[in-house]
Amino acid sequence: MNVLILNGSPRAAGNTALAIRQMEEVFAKNGIDCTTVQVGQLAIRGCTACGACYKTGRCAIDDIVNEIAAQLETCDGLVLASPVYYASANSTLTALADRLFYSTRFDKTMKVGAALVVARRGGCSATFDQLNKYFTISGMPVASSQYWNSVHGAAPGQAQQDEEGLQTARTLAANMSFLIKSIALGRETFGLPEKEPRKSTNFIR
Repeated sequence: MNVLILNGSPRAAGNTALAIRQMEEVFAKNGIDCTTVQVGQLAIRGCTACGACYKTGRCAIDDIVNEIAAQLETCDGLVLASPVYYASANSTLTALADRLFYSTRFDKTMKVGAALVVARRGGCSATFDQLNKYFTISGMPVASSQYWNSVHGAAPGQAQQDEEGLQTARTLAANMSFLIKSIALGRETFGLPEKEPRKSTNFIR
């Protein structure tokens, strides 16, 4: 069993990374492999709406998004972690997630998703809501914690003082581990939920 973590911060040793380390330690204790990819410092452009992925199942912009897609296909859980910029996620992570979820055709049902956000002060809940939408449109159960998944800190390392936030991150990883293991057992016994043929209705015809 394995979890993929995408760190949307451009700072490799910032507060987002500090919060992620709390989760990594819990995953390790639960016997779950963890791969963290630092993406916030990369130049990732947004979706161009070219539609090529409908035919190929991969993004026409051949960059790290397609590499991460291969990792997403085989993982059991995904964590999107981001600092808060103007009450939303880092635009680099947003561009990556938009293209990643839109271009991949493989079934994401029952992969466990979790969002982790880090801010100096405000905008956490708005960013948390934004990131969760990638999971809920994809049939992915969303892992919860003891509070909304947010950690506070401004200067690098300052998040170490947010004891409640770090505990929230650890609890999130523990709950995510439990969900991943429970879903694996359920898949063996019951299989995945039966799906109806997809219906797509436009509001303007």
